[in-house]
Amino acid sequence: MTTSSLPVLDRRVSKLGIFLISILFYGVFVPLNWALTKLGFGSMLVKLMSRAQRGRGFDKVFEGYEPTAHDVFVSTFAKSGTNWMMQIAHQTAFRGAAEYAHIHDVICWPDMTSKRAQKMAIPLVDKRVQEASPTGLRVIKTHLSAHYVPYSDQARYLVVIRDPKEVFVSSYFFAGGAAGPLMPKPDVWFKLFLTSAFPLNFGNTWAEHTASYWALKDKPNVLVLLFRDMKKDLPGAVQKVADVLGVDLSSVELNAVIQKSTFAYMSGIEDKFTPMPKGTLPWGDGLKMMRQGKSGSSNEMLNLTQQKKIDEHFQAELDRLGSDFPYRDLFALKESQSNSVS
Repeated sequence: MTTSSLPVLDRRVSKLGIFLISILFYGVFVPLNWALTKLGFGSMLVKLMSRAQRGRGFDKVFEGYEPTAHDVFVSTFAKSGTNWMMQIAHQTAFRGAAEYAHIHDVICWPDMTSKRAQKMAIPLVDKRVQEASPTGLRVIKTHLSAHYVPYSDQARYLVVIRDPKEVFVSSYFFAGGAAGPLMPKPDVWFKLFLTSAFPLNFGNTWAEHTASYWALKDKPNVLVLLFRDMKKDLPGAVQKVADVLGVDLSSVELNAVIQKSTFAYMSGIEDKFTPMPKGTLPWGDGLKMMRQGKSGSSNEMLNLTQQKKIDEHFQAELDRLGSDFPYRDLFALKESQSNSVS
């Protein structure tokens, strides 16, 4: 059995559905958002949507599920290289020969934010990818912190940690494609980013997510990588993933995984990672999943004061959580960088 025999999930939205979405947004939400903004409550609508997400009960996403030796969890905070690590892990599991119409035809995402969205990914309980895999491994995507993800010594856990300043920039451009005319201005998004109301938190702030997995970093079945280190040494990152997965790749297979995990290759098949087809949303081309793939460019949106505020906020939160994650050494703006930005 191969993944080519798996059914391709239908992510299309009918013309009637798109019409109704347009009426709802432009007839209700856009005027409401305009009025709230005029009254000084510009972030109110986004906060209400975020509150609805926070009330989902993330502690129940994996309720009753017991991980097995077949499971590879890709656990990342949103906009931290999730699709990149999924591609590396899935291609490694298939020895560089994985083919799929859409990444979520072969990788489940249990914490998707709505029942409609959950139907756009293969279910957690579906074993067909595992059965088709030459290594017997299948990948599970999650943005949840370790507190919500079931742990087993038999399963593997791949974690990517990205500088939160870069996460902020990436999240703003991504969310703009999703929210369209409802997207708040950068200063409003910045304030939200430093709160539990940030719409892409998935039940945990950046610091909570980072601290939870950093505490597991010494376990042999857990691999924690920095986004910037993956950018510097992709072959090394792929080899580390293969080692943790227990997959002995030949040189040909290793090179295939590396090549299919480059930004150039993945941006060429971006439609296979976008949650919904182009044209689903009534504005623009929809979500942009792979914008630049760069590290260290947060100053394109953040001034020096904002960058320092993010550093101070998340360092304080990590301290509050009792985490020994070395934020100051890894991400905090250095004096030489401050001078170059100012």
